[in-house]
Amino acid sequence: MTTLTLAQGDITRERADAIVNAANSSLLGGGGVDGAIHRRGGPEVLQECRRLRASRYGKGLATGQAVATTAGRLDARWVIHTVGPVFSATEDRSHLLASCHREALRVADTLGARTVAFPAISTGVYGWPLEDAARVAVEAVRAADTAVEEVRFVLFDARAHEVFAARVG
Repeated sequence: MTTLTLAQGDITRERADAIVNAANSSLLGGGGVDGAIHRRGGPEVLQECRRLRASRYGKGLATGQAVATTAGRLDARWVIHTVGPVFSATEDRSHLLASCHREALRVADTLGARTVAFPAISTGVYGWPLEDAARVAVEAVRAADTAVEEVRFVLFDARAHEVFAARVG
């Protein structure tokens, strides 16, 4: 059974087998968590992302999908990149947000990862309301058929930590 834990702080400082990156579809870095992971992970992460773009993901990674690279200089073995959906008030995209979590855990299983650190996917510039993102994330992780022993939600600030804590229980 997977244990859900919480941490408040910088996901790039976490020690885990795999760190999940809230990536953009280009896989080439960006702002927020994505930029921080690329900066701290170093050029090795970007090199592998470029190789993925040159081969299997020429058009980029689709929303809700996940793929792994080295973690470079991060205190992890792998980075699992997943593209969260942009929030829409007129279209329910929660299945795509849930897919990010399921697919990241599926990739973690193929790698043999036992500890996986997740950020609050899509809650930054993609505008997903924090309370709903926490609900979708926790439900998806709890429902996942995975060998991952610990899923750690790493929340940047006290409010996010509080909201996820209410869902994790």
